[in-house]
Amino acid sequence: MDNSITTRSRNKIWFVFVILFVFWYLLLYGFDWSSLRGLTSISNDQEKSIESIVPKSIHLTNNHEEKETLVSDSGNTMNVIDNSGNTTNVTDDVADDNKEKHANDSSTEDDAIEDVDDLEKELEPIFVDDDAKYGVDSNNQENGKQEKSCAGRYIYVHDLPSRFNNDLLAQCKSLNKWTDMCQYLVNMGLGSELGNPGRIFSRTGWFNTNQFSLEVIFHNRMKQYDCLTNDSSEAAAIFVPYYAGLDISRHLWGSSFSERDSDSLDLVKWLREKPEWNVMWGRDHFMVAGRITWDFRRGVDEDNSWGNKLMLLPESKNMTMLTIESSPWNRNDFAIPYPTYFHPWTDNDVNQWQNKMRKRKRKSLFCFVGAPRPNMEDSIRGELMDQCKSSRRCKLIECSDQQNKCQKPVHIMKMFQNSAFCLQPPGDSFTRRSTFDSILAGCIPVFFSPGSAYVQYLWHLPKDFQKYSILIPEDEVKNKKVSIEKKLSQFSKSQVSAMREEVIKLIPNVTYADPRSKWQKLEDAFDLTVKGVIERVESLRQEIKEGKSSSLNFDEEDSWKYYTFGTVEKHEWDPFFLRTDRSRY
Repeated sequence: MDNSITTRSRNKIWFVFVILFVFWYLLLYGFDWSSLRGLTSISNDQEKSIESIVPKSIHLTNNHEEKETLVSDSGNTMNVIDNSGNTTNVTDDVADDNKEKHANDSSTEDDAIEDVDDLEKELEPIFVDDDAKYGVDSNNQENGKQEKSCAGRYIYVHDLPSRFNNDLLAQCKSLNKWTDMCQYLVNMGLGSELGNPGRIFSRTGWFNTNQFSLEVIFHNRMKQYDCLTNDSSEAAAIFVPYYAGLDISRHLWGSSFSERDSDSLDLVKWLREKPEWNVMWGRDHFMVAGRITWDFRRGVDEDNSWGNKLMLLPESKNMTMLTIESSPWNRNDFAIPYPTYFHPWTDNDVNQWQNKMRKRKRKSLFCFVGAPRPNMEDSIRGELMDQCKSSRRCKLIECSDQQNKCQKPVHIMKMFQNSAFCLQPPGDSFTRRSTFDSILAGCIPVFFSPGSAYVQYLWHLPKDFQKYSILIPEDEVKNKKVSIEKKLSQFSKSQVSAMREEVIKLIPNVTYADPRSKWQKLEDAFDLTVKGVIERVESLRQEIKEGKSSSLNFDEEDSWKYYTFGTVEKHEWDPFFLRTDRSRY
């Protein structure tokens, strides 16, 4: 009896199991799930989303089989093209495709898997971008980072008529009365490549750069600036890309004063008519003039007087004027380094050059590269050259001889690299391009006036000038009270090594990077200049808001002192800046 009860119980359990199996089978396979609207919309949306982001045609290359796959969403067809040019069409119909897949051999399946893998890799960035649209947008993140890093650093560049810049480049043969400037304006103003003769330079980054080509180099660097804006209202400063130096160089000899002034007057008129000018009356504008300031400060309207009056125009006095030499007695122009021959591509190029200069053996105590100035009564060059010639520890390249070594960068840089000290006396004006060539060579500059560097390049050179240079008052040389050799021999080896290291550290500060490159960590002369301009404009902007004017704090004659020391109190350098010849300066 017990056995019959047990048997009936087992039969009931099996019956229930069979009923449940049939129920779930019908539920899963017999019910039309597409009738549910929610699931249908999700499915359709997914299909549409995928179709919308897959491009009309995608070329894939299979690295293993060297086949190219063309996927087209029209007709859902995949064309597999092998190296022989044969084409196989694979139709993407679900039912037929499943049958064909089971019929193919294993090698065909492997090829299909590889094609799918390649397709997934090709489409991966597309899906990532699509996901970002619905999640975190990586582009917006990058834009946000840029906006944050560019806050307070935006530069707006005026789109000047081409007559003020590009047209001048097209006239390169007529820019200088004695020199064809075309060779110096190639490579974005860097000049022709120098190579590495005698291993004096490095493998790349060296160019035959003209000392007056800074406007072109600076403009091309500005085109690559990472915080440019088309909205002048958000700009920290506004750049005026006028090639003032190239313009005036055409007319310095044999032209009337009105011809020399013509383009400058037209430029400031053009600027005045722009809405950007009226925001701060030009005080947020800046310009690079790639010659010394005295070429733009003609005081009288006479044909036999020098230069034009660009920097004396009321509009120019409101702008920040950047020159390779500024006036110590005027408040609106600031000096930035002359361009050198070195325009490195990367930070590593700079570091390698610095290390090369650290290891360089200096065979000469001091050297001088230059020409005498017999027609200049106050010039000390003749005395310096005489002292150099009479010393076995000095090397000299005289620029007035027939060999013309001064026009060949390899001779100049070789001498500087072999010397511990480089003499940098004033020439026609306070400053020299040679100063920056010597720094580039790790040669300690010896100045004879603070006007040659210390009150000039405030954004690029340290305030503590004794760390990287020597100052010998020019009166001591003129009156023959000092022996250059004895003076320089007084410094110990450790002192010379310490100064040389400071000089070598300055190399990035006085170097303009190749405009086609981008340094990652180091700042070059361009970067420091833009930073200095922005700080100055921000200070002027704040003064306008507060109704103040720092220009009222000092006499313009004391500009050098105010900008260098922040005061106009008496200073030991005052005798260096007594203006005795206003027609010259």
